[in-house]
Amino acid sequence: MHEVPVYMIANLVVEDADTYRKYEKGVFPILKKFGGSFITYDDNIETFEGSSPRSGRMIIFTFPSEKKAKAWYADPDYQSLSEYRRAGASIQFLTMVHGLPPRK
Repeated sequence: MHEVPVYMIANLVVEDADTYRKYEKGVFPILKKFGGSFITYDDNIETFEGSSPRSGRMIIFTFPSEKKAKAWYADPDYQSLSEYRRAGASIQFLTMVHGLPPRK
């Protein structure tokens, strides 16, 4: 079985920009430590369908495997840093989506 990349999708509402910025400044080195990479974020999302449209910021980043994503989330340095995110933003969800295995 091949390891597949995973995509992390977060939806949050920034409530205290100065506190949240402390999280933003520290998150990229920790992401890299686990092979993660940032894809994009958007503060002006648009919902085309569905009964629960999202508001706030959507963030997408990726890891090479589920194991790496879970290690990133459990990392004590990340958990310590994430206190700034928790204090500066209300998170609606942080969801892991598995990529497709390589085609043969």
